[in-house]
Amino acid sequence: MVGTLLIRGMLIGIVAGILSFAFLKTVGEPAVDRAIAFETQMDEAKDKAKADEAMAKGMSMPKEDPEPELVSRPVQAGIGLFTGVTVYNTAFGGLFALAFALTYRRMGDFGPRTTAALLAISGIVAVYIAPNLKYPANPPSVGDPDTISMRTGLYFAMIAISLAAMIAAWMLRNRLVARYGDWNAALIAGAAYLVVVVIVALALPTVNEVPEGFPAVVLWQFRTASMGAQIIMWATIGLAFGAWTERAETSRSGLRLKAAGF
Repeated sequence: MVGTLLIRGMLIGIVAGILSFAFLKTVGEPAVDRAIAFETQMDEAKDKAKADEAMAKGMSMPKEDPEPELVSRPVQAGIGLFTGVTVYNTAFGGLFALAFALTYRRMGDFGPRTTAALLAISGIVAVYIAPNLKYPANPPSVGDPDTISMRTGLYFAMIAISLAAMIAAWMLRNRLVARYGDWNAALIAGAAYLVVVVIVALALPTVNEVPEGFPAVVLWQFRTASMGAQIIMWATIGLAFGAWTERAETSRSGLRLKAAGF
């Protein structure tokens, strides 16, 4: 059963990857190109400033050979982007299937479609929205290379804490249902999640490395594209996985009834 769910999730993840690639290729890549152009201009300005300073001192700047381009920009924006996005979505589809197998009938008395939808909503909130409100996605030219390890560690710490808080919130909701009812229990659990996430977000250090003069429109377009791709992935996986699983479950129930002579 788990193996079947895993394959199902990965297949849907491939579909989500194709849709996300089409979206990022159309919406995200122009912003990336503009960010790279800005980075190139900044590097050229720094090199010119160094050369002018050296000339003012009567020195000459040694010519530096450009670093070889390991992967061309067209390859990055084409097959590289497609491969990365598809692998990412396929992996998340498999993880979603495992999470579904673990939480089905444990989140509440919900059918496959409702469970998958609630799991997808909880997932995008805990894994993407909450962490990105604290540490939003940035284009290639934004950020100091020397701080990438620190920024990556903080981002994944925020994901881990947010995900743990979401799991705890669902456990709290299930414990409160009998006393307060479905809606009130969900509201209390949601409020508890928000309190934990807000406290953690305020406690963690802020990272602001957007260079001066970076176009705000490009930054906004990049972050919008990033969020759009995540919405496409979670919506596709949540809706398609729930529908497929419900149909498979209905088919199995029909076959059991026929076998029983009904």
